[in-house]
Amino acid sequence: MVLDRLTPDARPAARAARVARAVVPLGRRAVEGGPLPLRQAAGRPSAAAGCSSGHRTSVRHPGRCLPAGYGTYAAGVRVVVARCEVTYSGRLDAYLPPAARLLVLKADGSVLVHSDGGSYKPLNWMSPPCATTVEAPADSDPAGATEVWRVRARRSDDELRVVVHEVLHDHSVDLGVDPGLVKDGVEAHLQRLLAEHVDTFGAGYRLVRREHMTPIGPVDLLLRDATGAHVAVEVKRRGEIDGVEQLTRYLELMNRDPLLAPVRGVFAAQEIKPQARVLASDRGIDCVVVDYVALSGRDDPTARLF
Repeated sequence: MVLDRLTPDARPAARAARVARAVVPLGRRAVEGGPLPLRQAAGRPSAAAGCSSGHRTSVRHPGRCLPAGYGTYAAGVRVVVARCEVTYSGRLDAYLPPAARLLVLKADGSVLVHSDGGSYKPLNWMSPPCATTVEAPADSDPAGATEVWRVRARRSDDELRVVVHEVLHDHSVDLGVDPGLVKDGVEAHLQRLLAEHVDTFGAGYRLVRREHMTPIGPVDLLLRDATGAHVAVEVKRRGEIDGVEQLTRYLELMNRDPLLAPVRGVFAAQEIKPQARVLASDRGIDCVVVDYVALSGRDDPTARLF
């Protein structure tokens, strides 16, 4: 199936169907709240035939017999709380001693190792493309190890090795196709709203154009004030010194154009830092704080008590 020939509405369903066809159960069934089906790694020989005792053999080491349930993981997210130790080898060698940790295996192949701290940042991780396999502990592994996760990068020799001693919690779920993050209040939204409500800058203002091009880049809005003079507006979510410097460069070039000069500047943002205000005032640039919620029509400032 060629996704480019499908309508945009049909593409997510086609991708989901393609992923579903790629998943081949190898021996452990998916149950509600339990592990997802296993998936045979692409291009690797199947280990499902197993050894003479009926167990499957390791994908990485065909001669090693593994109990049922070992193999590579399928699509979906798996959340495991386990007592484990982690070793990373490759461009940087790192070691995490045995402790209880949160292990997250995502459908894109990435594996993250978290502790109860450090906010969102994992202690260690492997980014896709990579492949994860689960093997029986080797003789050289620490006593008490129950299984070993090997996460290998496909474009380098980096490897994340997780030696699991005890699984405290194990839950898997297929999250389906994610619609993606929809951002609100980004600079593009703010610029569009200001272009529609140029009276924010004062009575008698009118829009000349958005994204007026200069030799060093576009200035967000080009307006004319009540007297007919040009006004260049730079829009930011957070107004800092860099934004004032950027507008200063635009104004310097625009004031060299006899068709535009004189051009004055306005620095518009939802929040303007004190240092940026001082610099803007020193350079003759006006500052305007914009209320995005009120500008978008979702709040009426006249109805507020404070």
